[in-house]
Amino acid sequence: MDTPNSEAPDNDRRETENERADRRWAELIQEVRVAQTGVQILFGFLLTVVFTPRFAQLGDVDRTIYVVTVILGSTATGALIGPVSFHRLVAGRRIKPHAVMWASRLTLAGLILLLGTLTSALLLVLRVATDNTVVPWLVAGVVAWYLLCWFVLPAWARHKHTSVD
Repeated sequence: MDTPNSEAPDNDRRETENERADRRWAELIQEVRVAQTGVQILFGFLLTVVFTPRFAQLGDVDRTIYVVTVILGSTATGALIGPVSFHRLVAGRRIKPHAVMWASRLTLAGLILLLGTLTSALLLVLRVATDNTVVPWLVAGVVAWYLLCWFVLPAWARHKHTSVD
C-alpha cells in the first residue's frame, strides 16, 4: 500500500486511475464505518467507567490499565475518523488516489489502535471480574484470535490469491 497503484491491477476491470480511486474510496469508507461504530461505542462506554462507584476501589495497576485503555480508544477513534476529515479537506484537489492511500494507512493504524484498546479493556475487565492467574491466558487467546481474523487470514489470502504478473 505504498503507492496508489500498489495493488495488482484487476484484469477484468477497465478502470481509469480516478475510477479505481473512487471505487477504492467507497470500499474503504464502508469498512471504516464498521470499525468507527465499534470503537466509538467502546470509547463512550470507557468514558463513563470513571464515574462509577467501583472505579474508586481500583488499585493503581488497574487505574493505569484504564488510563492506557482510554488513551488507546481515543487515538483509535481519531485514526478511524481521520479518513473522513482527510477526504473533506482534500476534496476537489484531484489527489484522490493519494487520499485513498493515506486514508487506508489511517484506517490500518486505527485498527491496530483498536486492537490495543480491546486488549487493554479486556485485561482490565478480566482482572476485576476473575482470578488474576488465568487473565493473561484468556487475554492472549483473544488477542491471538483478533490477530488471526484481522491480519493473518487476510495476509494469507492476499498471498495465496494474488498473482505476480
